[in-house]
Amino acid sequence: MAEWIGIGRRARRCYGFDEIALVPGKITINPEEVDTSWEFAGKKFSVPILAAAMDGVVDVNFAVEMSRLGGIAVLNLDGIQTRYENPQEVLTEITTANATEATNLIQKIYSAPIKEKLIGKRIEQIKSKGGYAAVSCIPQNASQFAPIAEEAGADCFVVQSTVTTVKHISTQYQALDLHKFCKERKIPVIIGNCVTYDVTLELLETGCSAILVGVGPGTSCTTRGVLGIGVPQVTATIDCAQARDFYYQKTGKYIPIITDGGMRRGGDVCKAFACGADAVMIGSAFARAKEAPGKGFHWGMATSHSNLPRGTRIEVGVSGTLEQILYGPATVDDGSQNLMGALATSMGCLGVRTIKEMHFVEIIIAPSIQTEGKLFQVIQRVGMGK
Repeated sequence: MAEWIGIGRRARRCYGFDEIALVPGKITINPEEVDTSWEFAGKKFSVPILAAAMDGVVDVNFAVEMSRLGGIAVLNLDGIQTRYENPQEVLTEITTANATEATNLIQKIYSAPIKEKLIGKRIEQIKSKGGYAAVSCIPQNASQFAPIAEEAGADCFVVQSTVTTVKHISTQYQALDLHKFCKERKIPVIIGNCVTYDVTLELLETGCSAILVGVGPGTSCTTRGVLGIGVPQVTATIDCAQARDFYYQKTGKYIPIITDGGMRRGGDVCKAFACGADAVMIGSAFARAKEAPGKGFHWGMATSHSNLPRGTRIEVGVSGTLEQILYGPATVDDGSQNLMGALATSMGCLGVRTIKEMHFVEIIIAPSIQTEGKLFQVIQRVGMGK
């Protein structure tokens, strides 16, 4: 399985979304008759897509709108929404800064302390408008923030960092006991991020309700360049899905995995499900929504790191409403709108009725899938040539 890359050293070949394709099935199904929903913690959601906990993507209003449309948007408790009473003023500073000063400005803005009262306030604002309140923070803040979030009525708590493991060694601070944390919670817990079979299996045993898969694939993330770590999302998703399936066979408990990052368009989303994902988490595609607080700008969760930023601010533009991005009608030709329509149509062509059936479709290695017959699109920078 691995290839020699030098004397005494072998490396495994791994794959990303652009290197594979899905093979149509023996039957086809009317896209209007497939079921694109997924189940999380005993609740069914019609949209198997989560909006990432990034400050340019999710605020209170975005979370409410995502809930109305059938999905989940995760609010970042370590970000601007909980540091500033009026986050819009700060967001305007970030979005109007020039490229050379953006990272330094973000570092400065995120140095303001988190106000615990704003954690409860933001959650209560989402709930008062009928939204599903999912919130996220880093492991170091989880024990402190989770009780506040629960008291305010949060529906789900996400513990998220660049790489999360059950065994974390530190002599400078007390590591979060994930087993204890999950046991004490009154609401479902999602843990991330990971990319390997063994770590996924250990995280599943904590009692969490879902796992996030992905290290460094995000549009605005620079972790792979700065730290040199990561596994392409196709391989990472397949490996982690195998751990989920083994855990299910051993315990009878099916815990979903959520592929997080690296998906630019509908085809990538479809491939993630074929690789074993139960749901996906997206940032950049939603940063292009009119409702997104970043107003066409997007920056990574680790961009604000005071010493070693692992993200950057990028301009993605505004392409349409959140409803257009999820359900259409699409007004762009690059597959970044009507993601649910793309998923349903793909499922129909593959001959599968449910997301779980997607896990068994045939996948082929096909790096030419992006370029074959697409010369004019590339030359004219339209469609798949963008």
